[in-house]
Amino acid sequence: MAHVARTLGLAAAAAAALTLTLSACSNQNANTAASAGAHGFAASWGTAGPGMPSLTIAPDGSFNGTDGCNSLIGKGTISGQTFHFGHFATTLMACPDVDTWLSRASTATISGTTLTVKDADGTRIGTLDAR
Repeated sequence: MAHVARTLGLAAAAAAALTLTLSACSNQNANTAASAGAHGFAASWGTAGPGMPSLTIAPDGSFNGTDGCNSLIGKGTISGQTFHFGHFATTLMACPDVDTWLSRASTATISGTTLTVKDADGTRIGTLDAR
């Protein structure tokens, strides 16, 4: 009987340790998600359609989209409440009657459901609403 109680005690301790380990992992994932969610950059922005700028930013900072004519692809970083586009690749097609402002993106911030994009001089060049 003492052997059964000891075995049950060890099983209960192992189960408790496993529960604590899983709980810690779950809390770490929740904290990571909450941190990323606080920035909110990982989303689709703009209006998908011919001549319309749109951008999708992944949780790891990679992004792709279009300035309404040219395709954009790259990987940015988040610093505080600012997304930094860094270097990115873009096609260079001639686009009559399309404002290709998004291809000059340097940084972005969020206010509500709007992504405000600035150029390298810090001048606001456009906005994209969340989709």
